[in-house]
Amino acid sequence: MSARILVVDDEPDLEALLVQRFRKQIREGTIGFLFAQDGVEALSRLAENGDVDMVLCDINMPRMDGLSLLARLQEAEEKLSTVIVSAYGDMANIRTAMNRGAFDFLTKPIDFADLEATIAKTIRHIEILREARRRQSAAERAHASLSRYFSPNLAERLATDASALALGGQRREVAALFTDIAGFTSLVENLDPAVLSKVLNEYLGEMTDVVFDHEGTVAKIVGDGIHVLFGAPGDQPDHNTRAVACALALDATRIGVHTGPAIVGNFGGGRFFDYTAYGDTINTAARLEAANKAFGTRICVSADVAERAEDFHGRPVGDLVLRGKSKALRAFEPLTKEAYADSATASYAEAFVKIEKGDPGATSAFAALMGLRADDGLVGFHLKRLLNGGRGTVFDLG
Repeated sequence: MSARILVVDDEPDLEALLVQRFRKQIREGTIGFLFAQDGVEALSRLAENGDVDMVLCDINMPRMDGLSLLARLQEAEEKLSTVIVSAYGDMANIRTAMNRGAFDFLTKPIDFADLEATIAKTIRHIEILREARRRQSAAERAHASLSRYFSPNLAERLATDASALALGGQRREVAALFTDIAGFTSLVENLDPAVLSKVLNEYLGEMTDVVFDHEGTVAKIVGDGIHVLFGAPGDQPDHNTRAVACALALDATRIGVHTGPAIVGNFGGGRFFDYTAYGDTINTAARLEAANKAFGTRICVSADVAERAEDFHGRPVGDLVLRGKSKALRAFEPLTKEAYADSATASYAEAFVKIEKGDPGATSAFAALMGLRADDGLVGFHLKRLLNGGRGTVFDLG
């Protein structure tokens, strides 16, 4: 580090002595000196030179003494490290200076070996302070960026550990959640842009708050949809339980949830931060979200999620062959405890078993349910399919 020192002293020979004593460091550029005769001139010098690192200041000077100057320096946002110089017999003033924030002190006549040691010590202290400020500034910038993606607690933790989000990915077990607003395209076409912007921003803000309440990570916002991860970047042993709870809390839109391995990490390159996930687990979750449109449901989660989420309550949707897949995946519609306890849910389960067994009584069972719940989209889907000659629980959505 190259240090620039402001020496404030009205002793006429001190400048020549310091220049002579530190001529090697001055020549090498490791130390540079500025000089002022009193506190008033010192403030002027500081105003003209913003690169001063420390102040070496006498106490007894005309116009503005060292204690008054020290008080002014302590008012600044970035306080300069100040070393006070005074006669040994003036210990009362030296003590006052130390109490007011001086870093160290020297007594006159100056011992130049002691002065060199004190300057070196002060410069090391300045380096430590600056490194701490750099780290704090970097953490604050990181926190501001990470707060867009992560819950406040997680963002604060990650901001202090940059290695956790280094470029590149890692394989993790995650639960992926996708959302989508039904009828968003027509909404875009019919709303004034200013109104749409306000409505969409408020909606996404509220949705993100719910995600953060469940310690989820917002991997992406695309249009009206949100891609959420649980189990990354930090470990969440209960990530499936969190995903289901979050889906139920968000239940004002179409949602798909699947769980399994994925490659997650910061894939934004050197210029951008883009924490996201890739893999079949992510694609499956997105397709489960889209499947809601066919079944009239709002939330569709895979059997893997249902089996791994603690205290899961829900009803089977069917065995879905999703786009690009050849193997069927059992899907469920999660329910709140209150909805699950409703007698209609038990009746649905009985009717669904009839479909599985090929029981012709399935049609009348779903017709009876439709009479009780005319607005139940999933019941309506099964009844319509049965009336049209459909059989079994496998549905090809390719």
